[in-house]
Amino acid sequence: MQARMGSPVHRVSMGDTWSRKVNPDIESERHQQSFDVERLTSILDGGAQNTDLRRKVESIIHSDPVFSLKDNYFMTQYECYEAALKKKFHIQMIAQRLGWLEDSRELRYAYRAVSGDLGLSLHHIFLKAIRSLGSEEQIAKWAPLCDKFQIIATYAQTELGHGTYLQGLETKATYSTDTQEFVVHSPTITATKWWPGDLGRSATHALVQAQLICSGAQRGMHAFIVPIRSLQDHTPLPGITVGNIGPKMNFEHTDNGFLRLDHVRIPRENMLNRFAQVLPDGTYVTLGTAQSNYLAMVVSRVELLLGEIVPLLQKACVIAIRYSVIRRQSQLRPSGPEAKVLDYQTQQQKLLPQLATAYAFHFAAHGLLDFFQRSYSAILHRDFSRLPELHALSAGIKAMTSDFCTQGTELCRRACGGHGYSQLSGLPSLVTRVTASCTYEGDNTVLYLQTARFLVKSYLQAQAAPGSTPKRPLPQSVAYLTAPDLARCPARRAADFLQPEMYTRAWAHVAVRLIKDSVHQLQARLQSGADKHEAWNGTTVIHLQAAKAHCYYVTVKSFTEALEKLENEPAIQQALKRLCDLFALHGILSNAGDFLHDGFLSGAQADVVRTAYLDVLLLVRKDAISLTDAFDFTDQCLNSALGCYDGNVYERLFHWVQKAPANTQGNPAYEKYLRPLLQSWRSKL
Repeated sequence: MQARMGSPVHRVSMGDTWSRKVNPDIESERHQQSFDVERLTSILDGGAQNTDLRRKVESIIHSDPVFSLKDNYFMTQYECYEAALKKKFHIQMIAQRLGWLEDSRELRYAYRAVSGDLGLSLHHIFLKAIRSLGSEEQIAKWAPLCDKFQIIATYAQTELGHGTYLQGLETKATYSTDTQEFVVHSPTITATKWWPGDLGRSATHALVQAQLICSGAQRGMHAFIVPIRSLQDHTPLPGITVGNIGPKMNFEHTDNGFLRLDHVRIPRENMLNRFAQVLPDGTYVTLGTAQSNYLAMVVSRVELLLGEIVPLLQKACVIAIRYSVIRRQSQLRPSGPEAKVLDYQTQQQKLLPQLATAYAFHFAAHGLLDFFQRSYSAILHRDFSRLPELHALSAGIKAMTSDFCTQGTELCRRACGGHGYSQLSGLPSLVTRVTASCTYEGDNTVLYLQTARFLVKSYLQAQAAPGSTPKRPLPQSVAYLTAPDLARCPARRAADFLQPEMYTRAWAHVAVRLIKDSVHQLQARLQSGADKHEAWNGTTVIHLQAAKAHCYYVTVKSFTEALEKLENEPAIQQALKRLCDLFALHGILSNAGDFLHDGFLSGAQADVVRTAYLDVLLLVRKDAISLTDAFDFTDQCLNSALGCYDGNVYERLFHWVQKAPANTQGNPAYEKYLRPLLQSWRSKL
């Protein structure tokens, strides 16, 4: 049934009277909503038509017992893997029957509905890489094979001894003019490809990133398609050693694997050659920049934000905030009833900034996606003018988003007390899943520093001396480097700090100051005789700080720009503005030293910021359930005893536990150990 128009589907068991009712504590929250939740959902989805389509897809998925998540928390590693393949296979059959195309909204919504636990996710990454790095001829050959699953592919980049530092990859692809083949080889144990998903037991082909050697010269990292298993019986091909890398914190369904290559020969045509190629005689021809070979990683980072990382924090917020209006603990007044946990200011301080962050990242990720879509086609046609900014933005936003989402999901888990430690809450799996995002597709520290290099170059460009070569316009994301600066914050009252222009300029000021400081420290080391590598390494901490401030500024700015587009939605605009205020002010208070450092803020002003922040916290509290409902996650998608739409937390938790294997199966340990231990004392009595 539908609890309200457009609400998450609340599936009931007719045998349980509790499952046909809505907890009055959560129901009362929904009665006081200040805006149209359904309308906000459609805005988040990009239009009511998308919401309708998503719910139609979710209905198809959730009505199919194959996609049930009821046993997810009780599975072994292999059972997780097999279930993920079963779901992937079943979705492909549905997609074929209904005409859902690769990259269609329908498939994206289907993946959302099954909460990401699908096999063969790296197959999609392989296909994206082919379309980004391959020639039109290569795309025409390999894309149909992928689309029809005539091959199963993975993306093999990370090695046992190297990850984010791509120039250090040891796998080699040496061109042989005699046979017009590449010989792909793992020269050391640390050159073993390690971590690629779907590699352990599933993939038939891998896109292997390797150091190209031709005409006796090393040409850097390039991508090569390498068959690894027989298409007849799935056994490893000659020269291939492949397997699974064992248990992990999460992603047990993903089948991460290892791959060693012993002088494996592949045709010359198997090197992806949109931006570089090797001619039959071994001549190396470059058609792009050195950075263009990283395009596939940029594509993956941009897609991961909305497809994987941000939804994990959104789900954690839904679960923790719903539970926090059901859970009652202690009294606010001696004679009063036990209070909803969310009515305590300390609980609001834990959870509501995470909700604001989830919304901020939604709009920042969409802004990045828009920029990517405007830039991608030009890059494919070898116009690389936007590539440096796209690389810097995608690296920095990915790092910031995964860092904050990891911290935020853990805060949500802890805010749920003991029940948050239960797997059945859904929160531990969200925490361990999002934690992985701080490493995959680039270690966050390294990514921040890549953003910092772009910031240094942009700052130096902005500061070019008068009379020198005319300055090119700065990329849009760093245009604030030349904007007029506020040396001192003019805000005095709490209301002043709730003006988006004010806190956006405050973040711009801090970002500019930190970038400037990082450049000056770098230059000082260079002038003192340090070489450029030593000087960079000696200033990376301040570069890191500058990159983080820049990313926070970009996120605040994207949120304020999203608000400006909602002038015809005053109630929703007001609710979202409070979240924007909360995100900006929470960041200022969390990094108060940066704002106090040069006197931009005084101690008294920092106190006023705190007052404004606490005022907003209380206002967001009133809309908290409505704002989480607007994400429109179904109960099945959340798979949480604490986060269901009806709020029947304790009944559901008790009901689910009854079905756990520990409570439905016998206990062999009793006969082996407990009974002998108990009976060993009887003979002595």
